[in-house]
Amino acid sequence: MTHPVLPNEVRLKLELMFEGVRYTEALGIAAQNAFPNFFPYRFQPDEYDPTGTGHATIPYLMSTADGTTVRVKGNGASSWRIEGNGDDFLLIRDEGDPIPVTFDPRPGWMNSATSDGTPMAQTGISLHGDMAVINVAPGCQYFLADRHGGPSLRCSFCTYGAPDSRTAALGQDMASTALPEATYRRMQETLAAAVEDREIHNVYLVGGSMTDWREEGERFITLAGRVQEMLDGKIPISCGSGALPAECQRRLHGEGLVDNVCFNLEIWSQPLFERICPGKERFVGYETWIDSLETAVGLWGREHVYSAMVAGIELEPEHGLSWEQAADLALEGADALCAKGIIPIYSLYWPLGGRDHPDYLGNLVAYFERLNLGYWNIRQRHGLTIWDGFMTHRSAYMQIECDLDRQNKSGMSV
Repeated sequence: MTHPVLPNEVRLKLELMFEGVRYTEALGIAAQNAFPNFFPYRFQPDEYDPTGTGHATIPYLMSTADGTTVRVKGNGASSWRIEGNGDDFLLIRDEGDPIPVTFDPRPGWMNSATSDGTPMAQTGISLHGDMAVINVAPGCQYFLADRHGGPSLRCSFCTYGAPDSRTAALGQDMASTALPEATYRRMQETLAAAVEDREIHNVYLVGGSMTDWREEGERFITLAGRVQEMLDGKIPISCGSGALPAECQRRLHGEGLVDNVCFNLEIWSQPLFERICPGKERFVGYETWIDSLETAVGLWGREHVYSAMVAGIELEPEHGLSWEQAADLALEGADALCAKGIIPIYSLYWPLGGRDHPDYLGNLVAYFERLNLGYWNIRQRHGLTIWDGFMTHRSAYMQIECDLDRQNKSGMSV
């Protein structure tokens, strides 16, 4: 089956991913009881700012009546806005019919503390819809590893892994594999509260990269074990580490610690991988990374091995690719990975450079649409779907693969 165009529900999500919503009083009211966005709304110089501070807290996730979920992006130039009275909210375009929406609620445990008085909001657990993300070691050693005295070896798109107040609160020592016992204990208490508060469909383990992939494997083996102490196999767990050596994978699989793995290759083609992910290239290597994913398929099987990909970073000006060339290259990679039983997940990249070019965002939209429609056909040809024990449409807030799969299962034309 060929999908010539995106269905209306998915196209709406794509528009909101790019255009976002502008600030209204109703959006501020919604934020009072919503899971908070990690990025505040920043008012434009000529935009009315009722806070007088230049920024405002906004909700993190928004859902339409059919369950389509998207991350809330603040944009003072957007033609979309939120209206409502605190009980019911509508998504309204300057021209068009209103669309009922809801916002992911702020859970009660975020206002609670662990038994030793630590705020649960600072214990390394966040929610993406029905997915609990556990990150008790967010600091990435690639940020500290220099390139022969030059810039750090972090991935060029990443600003998340620098050591900061989060790493300090979690007791992460950037030079050590081990984490304090108190960090694991607090995580377990918060996880228990989160599972009691709402239905958690998936648990995703993530953390900053380590320059020694065996040490990173040991950290994730320990983390997965401590999570399983609480869940005892009741909720599927995914290991979102870097590529891991075979011996670490065999332990994760053989001891029943995780149900899926997601070793994020980020980008297809060795030249781009080396430029965009210099730390991953230096400490693991492109071919070794793919070999590690293949090893995982041999252990966990098809539809249990994934790789997040940063969709659109190829359009940054320094890479010299047109959007058509970038989409073709990404689809080449999707086909090659799927042929090995590896399922890439394409998360939209929001550009750091080139944003002022009049054609840039239009090219990025065209690229992302062509990539996802082509990729859907590739997955159909290889007989691969995204297992809902890894990710559902309710947690895929910056991806549209699950939305396309859902439309297809319902018999709707895509």
